[in-house]
Amino acid sequence: MDSSTASHRRLSTIRRHLLASPSHEDNGDPCLLPCATAGEFSVEKGYSAVLPEKLQDGKWNVYRSISSPLKIVDRFPGHPEIGTLHDNFVYAVNSFRDYKYLGTRVRVDGTVGEYKWMTFGEADTARTAIGSGLVHHGVPKGSSIGLYFINRPEWLIIDHACSAYSYVSVPLYDTLGPDAVKYIVNHAAVQAIFCVPQTLNVMLNFLSEIPSVRIIVVVGGIDEQIPSLPNTTGVQILSYSKLQSQGQKNLHPFCPPKPDDVATICYTSGTTGTPKGAVLTHGSLIASVAGSTFNTKFGSSDITISYLPLAHIYERSNQIMAVHFGVAVGFYQGDNLKLMDDMAALRPTVFSSVPRLYNRIYAGITNAVKSSGGLRERLFNAAYNAKKRALLNGRNASPMWDRLVFNKIKEKLGGRVRLMSSGASPLSPAVIEFLTICFGCRVVEGYGMTETSCVISAMDEGDNLLGHVGSPSPACEIKLVDVPEMNYTSEDQPHPRGEICVRGPIIFRGYYKDETQTREVLDEDGWFHTGDIGMWLHGGRLKIIDRKKNIFKLAQGEYIAPEKIENVYAKCRFIAQCFVYGDSLNSCLVAIVSVDQDQLKAWAASEGVEYQNLEKLCNDPRAKSAVLADMDNHGKEAQLRGFEFAKAVTLVLEPFTIENGLLTPTFKIKRPQAKAYFAEAINNMYAQLSATDPSIKPL
Repeated sequence: MDSSTASHRRLSTIRRHLLASPSHEDNGDPCLLPCATAGEFSVEKGYSAVLPEKLQDGKWNVYRSISSPLKIVDRFPGHPEIGTLHDNFVYAVNSFRDYKYLGTRVRVDGTVGEYKWMTFGEADTARTAIGSGLVHHGVPKGSSIGLYFINRPEWLIIDHACSAYSYVSVPLYDTLGPDAVKYIVNHAAVQAIFCVPQTLNVMLNFLSEIPSVRIIVVVGGIDEQIPSLPNTTGVQILSYSKLQSQGQKNLHPFCPPKPDDVATICYTSGTTGTPKGAVLTHGSLIASVAGSTFNTKFGSSDITISYLPLAHIYERSNQIMAVHFGVAVGFYQGDNLKLMDDMAALRPTVFSSVPRLYNRIYAGITNAVKSSGGLRERLFNAAYNAKKRALLNGRNASPMWDRLVFNKIKEKLGGRVRLMSSGASPLSPAVIEFLTICFGCRVVEGYGMTETSCVISAMDEGDNLLGHVGSPSPACEIKLVDVPEMNYTSEDQPHPRGEICVRGPIIFRGYYKDETQTREVLDEDGWFHTGDIGMWLHGGRLKIIDRKKNIFKLAQGEYIAPEKIENVYAKCRFIAQCFVYGDSLNSCLVAIVSVDQDQLKAWAASEGVEYQNLEKLCNDPRAKSAVLADMDNHGKEAQLRGFEFAKAVTLVLEPFTIENGLLTPTFKIKRPQAKAYFAEAINNMYAQLSATDPSIKPL
């Protein structure tokens, strides 16, 4: 057999493995597109390339970014030497030393003024002093360092110090509550905690219960006002300025980490039980940001505002990006109600936020337009429709519309925003379109998780289709795994569906000290199982359509475990059965209650409420208020968090049963069926709530 015949036979064998239909003859159809620079094949799908995970599977189910289909990105293009957060900051200092980096608003005579800036070089000096101060106090390499305060320049300087001296940063945040903070400190064996005076007071209440802590550093604290502790506690408290001064007098050389070293342990709030600590390495964080910025460039002329919690991976990722590209970071005052004022003073070019704020901006503008009435409303509608038509046709709208209408709206965010990004939960397509037209900028929706070091996928530039989360990041690959119990399969036509699984350098190492839960989400082939159900749209775009477990996010990004809340409400005297509903387009929960009829009748009699029948009593606003008040009381007793309280209730007489399709044979609520069954009632509740809060949307 000559070599050409053998080569042809091998190629035919490979092609038969790769073709979707095994019976398809080798007729030379160009279904496989050869790469000009490598002996590999991919199928073009617009925004994604689809590759076979294993030849013998015969399935083309692994999707990668079309920007880098043959190599998963793990470093910044052109900078293979940057493998850690320390490397990234050293690069920034060398490249942007005298450029402004961290900004805060100066307070003069009790008033808030313009932003005052610290350069990259000044931040470098500060992080060296802080890191040296920790070494001076005997905190060993690899120790966990807690950060227990909201966004401000010191947060990032401490984080940079941790990277330079091989410490592991462990963010702590108030929303989890003191018990969770205590748990995290003990679980991660935190040795040093940076806090502010307010959070210091919280910690002093349980100081004896966190024995690993050796040093507490108070940011913004005055030396004379810092309490002293007895030597028997083994804990020293000092101010941030004193630690910095000690470090400057006792400088120590850097102790740089390796890419595989742990950079941070990010604890997720979870839904039940204790928080889980996602272990993220330097390499995974660098890979994530390198992938997410692969096709979106930033520069030292860009400015962004930091107000999203630095304890969350979304804002941590934003800050790694800012360092690499020399982007200036202005901090908000710490009050969300003053965020717009901070935006007007800072005039950012890049703005990262979550749907909850974007929904409020949308509601604020639309309400203002409606209330203006007459000529102004007609002018806005004409301008909006003209820009929309231009965008759909791939043209630039007349600048006249901006001068007449939209420049005033742009000023609400400072007037210079060129890019908006949204994450944490889905953003309505209508809101994306509205923001794009009104602010004249690119609006990008992305999808990510703490366990994937942030970005899994994001909308591509030039993609005008809305209602999806884009294509895979060049730093990972995605496949959908069948979930037969929910009737989702990768063979579904025309759109494959299944659980979203992610693999690549962005994947976390596992949950800290929790092999059991790690094995539940990380399989032996390195795939991380997200628990989200996805669907591939035309062109290789990913759409989130469901959740494998009965867990969902509200619009502000908070996770909800409805069974836990229903178990609390089940104790209410009026409630026979309860179905709690929420979705990621709204910021609150609503409830359907199958009432205990005897209790409801007894209440009516005791309150002197006359009624003709129980059905009318269920619709009586007084009855709804009484039931909701009782639910609130039980919620408070159970210490539900604010977003876990139902804000509206619908009372029904019909019980949830197996026969009407609302219960499983094990008497668990069938949630998709209950959602469909009570769709009208749910829609009505959200419609009523939206009358007082425009950010709430009916189904």
